[in-house]
Amino acid sequence: MPDFSSFEDAPVPSPTTETEQPSKETSVNQEEPNQEPSEDFVAGVLAQLDSLYRTALRMTNNQQEAEDLVQETMLKAFRFSNTYRPGTNLRAWLFRILNTSAINRYRKLATHPTPASLPEGEDFYLYNHIRDLSGQELTQGAEEEVLEKYLDEDVYRALMDLPYNFRMPVILADIEGLSYKEIAEALQIPIGTVMSRISRARRQLQKSLWQYAQERGYVKAH
Repeated sequence: MPDFSSFEDAPVPSPTTETEQPSKETSVNQEEPNQEPSEDFVAGVLAQLDSLYRTALRMTNNQQEAEDLVQETMLKAFRFSNTYRPGTNLRAWLFRILNTSAINRYRKLATHPTPASLPEGEDFYLYNHIRDLSGQELTQGAEEEVLEKYLDEDVYRALMDLPYNFRMPVILADIEGLSYKEIAEALQIPIGTVMSRISRARRQLQKSLWQYAQERGYVKAH
């Protein structure tokens, strides 16, 4: 079961509460279901199915829950396809539904949630630690060489250790390749908040992976 206890205790944002308000047509209006989605819409939604599932799986760490979330997202998308305006960002619209569905689904697990935070730190934590151990400046690919040694389970473990409100932006940015603007639309938070959370999440991931590297003997501790 995913940990949503760190997510802000507030109603799921509506289009009128975010800094960059999406158009009325791109919000999911629960009161005005449509009758039949267009073929282009169906094709566009189905094209995002794998991406939605990957994200849901990383959000929940549970295959069945991920499948349930994606199914709920797809049902809402098809039922309320009339609220999506053709030509706008369908991918961000779908991820917004997925994120909102996840929060609503697990909100009851958090009786007194508080906003989560991550410690401030340097942007190049991993790079600097490898440099300090080697005693010299590193080439651009040196950090990547170390990162390539990590097992998938290490990366996944570090990712799941992030608070949800930091995990989701970094999943969308670094795994699914969404732009900052798309992530802001999907999560209904300002772009500046997206950038801040991704930056801090990446630093925390680097710190966690550095610890795993020491545990597995990829690098030596001071």
